[in-house]
Amino acid sequence: MAKTPKKVSERLTKEIRRFQLVLKKAKDRDVNESDTVTIITDILSNVFGFDKYTEVTSEHPVRGTFCDLAIKLDGKIKYLIEVKAIGMSLKENHLRQALNYGANQGIPWVVLTNGVNWDIYKIKFEQPISNELVCSINFLELNHRKQEDHDKVFLLCKEGIANAAIEEFHTHVQSVNRFMIGAIIATEPILSAVRRELRRVSPGLKVNNDE
Repeated sequence: MAKTPKKVSERLTKEIRRFQLVLKKAKDRDVNESDTVTIITDILSNVFGFDKYTEVTSEHPVRGTFCDLAIKLDGKIKYLIEVKAIGMSLKENHLRQALNYGANQGIPWVVLTNGVNWDIYKIKFEQPISNELVCSINFLELNHRKQEDHDKVFLLCKEGIANAAIEEFHTHVQSVNRFMIGAIIATEPILSAVRRELRRVSPGLKVNNDE
């Protein structure tokens, strides 16, 4: 997993705390979706490091409708963001909406957020199209001084996107999931090693692969 550069960590230490206070006040006031988008645009600029005038696009057109926000670097859209009001729980129909935007645009990374919760999804362009929740961030629960929390936020930062941090993180998650580990354990070299160890601790024991 990519480590957050010192300069970015310094920014996150300062700005995460500041926007936690902004989000708490907004949640207490139960602001609407439009106001939530405004706050998120400021987070994208001040916390994530994007230029909100050239790298954050609002109301991005997608086949006759609009996605709330799109992040663009070097003229290419890196991820789409679907925003819901801060007091609204993120639901399955919201996810379908966000995924449809990404699928229709051929963009593999989409973020569903209400300002507090940030769910990062990877769309898999296969038949049928599927998706995977790669990371969830609760902004209000972040420790603004903790490196581990900085590394999570870094996935969506300008510097992280430029260095493919989110792709690296996704590869790491895939490599340590239980299905991958199970497949590795089931390979013949590992099974042979297990059988040898079992015979060592229990002489005379007979073990086949099915066991």
